[in-house]
Amino acid sequence: MFEEADNFADLFRGGLPYYLLITLPILIICSSNPVLAASEFGVQRMSQYDVHGAAYGCRASALNLEAKSLYTWQTSRHCVLTRLQDMTIDHFREIRAKAGGLVVLLPEDTAALSLEDKQHIHLLEQAMMVQDVPIPVYFSKYNPKLNGIIDEVTRTTVRTHKQSAQKRESAFSEIFGSISANGYQIVVSGASHSANKQSKIPIIQGELAPLKPGKTLDGDNKLPLIIVTAHLDTFGLTNSRQSNADVAVLLTLVELFSKLHASIPKYRLIFLVSESGLLLNFQGMKKWLDSNLDENVQIQHAEFVVCLDTIGKLLANENMYMHVSKPPKEGTSMNSFYKTIRTVAQRYGNVSVEGVHKKINLADTLLAWEHERFSMKRMPAFTLSNVKSHKDPLRNTIFDDDTMDEQLDALERNVKIIAEALASHIYNVPAEDGSAGEIFTGSMAISREQIKPWLNIRSTQQNNDLKYAFEKYLRNVKVTYEKPDAREPDFMLYDDRDALLNIYNVKPAVFDLFLTFMIAAYLSAVYFAIFYFPRLYSIVCRMTVAKTKVN
Repeated sequence: MFEEADNFADLFRGGLPYYLLITLPILIICSSNPVLAASEFGVQRMSQYDVHGAAYGCRASALNLEAKSLYTWQTSRHCVLTRLQDMTIDHFREIRAKAGGLVVLLPEDTAALSLEDKQHIHLLEQAMMVQDVPIPVYFSKYNPKLNGIIDEVTRTTVRTHKQSAQKRESAFSEIFGSISANGYQIVVSGASHSANKQSKIPIIQGELAPLKPGKTLDGDNKLPLIIVTAHLDTFGLTNSRQSNADVAVLLTLVELFSKLHASIPKYRLIFLVSESGLLLNFQGMKKWLDSNLDENVQIQHAEFVVCLDTIGKLLANENMYMHVSKPPKEGTSMNSFYKTIRTVAQRYGNVSVEGVHKKINLADTLLAWEHERFSMKRMPAFTLSNVKSHKDPLRNTIFDDDTMDEQLDALERNVKIIAEALASHIYNVPAEDGSAGEIFTGSMAISREQIKPWLNIRSTQQNNDLKYAFEKYLRNVKVTYEKPDAREPDFMLYDDRDALLNIYNVKPAVFDLFLTFMIAAYLSAVYFAIFYFPRLYSIVCRMTVAKTKVN
């Protein structure tokens, strides 16, 4: 083609230069990937569940939005990226109402935070769980890379604010800054929030009772009965729990009394673990009572029921509280146990046991304590806890505020108090005798090593560790399930898989607009250059001829 061209103008009579001028720059622009970098993180969606028709937790899962800091987001097209300890309750309420999504980085070590920060996190955690959240909310375990991205987003914001405070930039500078700035795009894949029609709540039970020749456990109804219960929390703010101290205490009591009860049986002891706590309104225990109370007369006449809730929280209180719906009358077994446990607690660090009376409010949809399920059936029941108020946020937290050593120290002390008080009541050992009256000593002494293996016990729907523990020490072990009604379910759980969070480093949306204008301007320039090329060529030729004549 170039050899056949007689002069420079012949090159533009063909089609090749037209295509080169138009398509080459566009191909160059399009070939550059606007995504400069991508990072991937494992995240968990905020829990979602229904209780008595009321919706709680996160109600959405799809997320593909531009990331903004806690201080720069403005519209529902923005996803807020922040640390949990940086966010306040007011921040969350505003984000819930106006933002498009929320991604939260959890603390690296909650136990290392200050007391003020711990309390702030628990109050925020409680505020997030008491309502439904219409936007997708995801939580990520601490990751240095994600922490660096949050620092970068926040640092850009702070730098912009400082520059604006020092001097007022020109409109051109602000526009140029907006175009040249980098942003982040957040995309979450693999998440879903469909209702689990097969959801169920396991309740496991077992007994300690004498097995005499020719008699069965069900046939020996002469011995008095005490019931000990705890609930295993399978979820909270997310579908993960760090530990289940209450179940660890119950299993330690099972192990201790299985050794003691084999030689000198005085009572029947029933141990219950339900996998539904405060968040699900103790539905598992309601199911157990409805199924067993009418069939078993002895359960109706149990001396008392001991419910364990939030045992072993140093941040809560070093003292112990006995919560009741109705103060026990003088001369009753429950009143006798209250006096015994108060005396026993004095041996271990001068711990005090205080009685807390709260009436059952039948107008409330949700109950405050598990013992209220039994009290509504006119059974004497109480809850032992380290928290004084049923509204304490520590009851539902997914965070471990204490170190492992601190938690084991608190649990060891509380197990000793409960075990000694229960044994003193069962075997009629005077608690006032001081150290001479201790039962669990010597080879049966309570130690941290007994408690530690039970701390990370999991749901029976995940493994059989809990069932094996019951079968090892107890008789008549049985697992039942509470399932939601098909028409009017009392509760509903939702499928929730771990998701992947992808964060892309991209140019802002204004950059696309700027690029569009630049391409349009370029194509216009090329068009007019080609359209008026004959005139331009004539002018150049005349100038060249004139210059040649002059020479």
